[in-house]
Amino acid sequence: MEKNKFHILTEGCAAFGIHLNDQQIEQFEIYYELLVEWNKVMNLTGITAFDEVMLKHFVDSAAITRAINMEEVNTLIDVGTGAGFPGLPLKIIYPHLKVVLLDSLNKRIHFLNEVVDKLALVDVETIHGRAEDAAKKTEYRESFDVAVSRAVANLSSLSEYCIPFVKKCGYFIPYKSGNVEEEAKDAKKAIQVLGGELKKTEKFYLPDSDVERSLLVIEKVKNTPKRYPRKAGIPVKEPIQ
Repeated sequence: MEKNKFHILTEGCAAFGIHLNDQQIEQFEIYYELLVEWNKVMNLTGITAFDEVMLKHFVDSAAITRAINMEEVNTLIDVGTGAGFPGLPLKIIYPHLKVVLLDSLNKRIHFLNEVVDKLALVDVETIHGRAEDAAKKTEYRESFDVAVSRAVANLSSLSEYCIPFVKKCGYFIPYKSGNVEEEAKDAKKAIQVLGGELKKTEKFYLPDSDVERSLLVIEKVKNTPKRYPRKAGIPVKEPIQ
């Protein structure tokens, strides 16, 4: 393993206070190789160049440490995980985590299962399904310390997908690009109705880049009313206003 080729990954993580060991670096290498291989036959990501994946997928996933102490988190769900970001990188970095990866496309679940198998990861569950349905199930509803999502959706809809999974006093932390003030303002009522409260917004650039990121830290302050999330498709068509 050529260590110096991973400098973007190791230095980027180090900027967030994370120091990767050789095993973790090797796991990220295997993950990258599987991502590129599977991406040839299905659409997992538009980013495939080695350095870009290291920064914009792996280091970006690790950036949550700007918002919360992950050593104190035990259970995490990644909603609309796609190719596994940020859930799988966080599992590699924090092996103690129990992680659930949820995605509506079964092909992506097959890919995620292959990664989990090849990396010999334990305490990772993959679920094929929609957030609106999974969040109604007793074993998942209000069961997680943290819900994360890098899915592209407006914050009102994303909150309805994710906050129902979070236990009281837990957190929903969406990964967003750039300026999020207006979006956060528009989603204020939805967050409140769903039992959340926006505590802070962390804005920063990914290390040694011009990639601007924002993490919103939404605490679950009360239980989500039973009627949420609404039926599949409604949170996007009719966001809570």
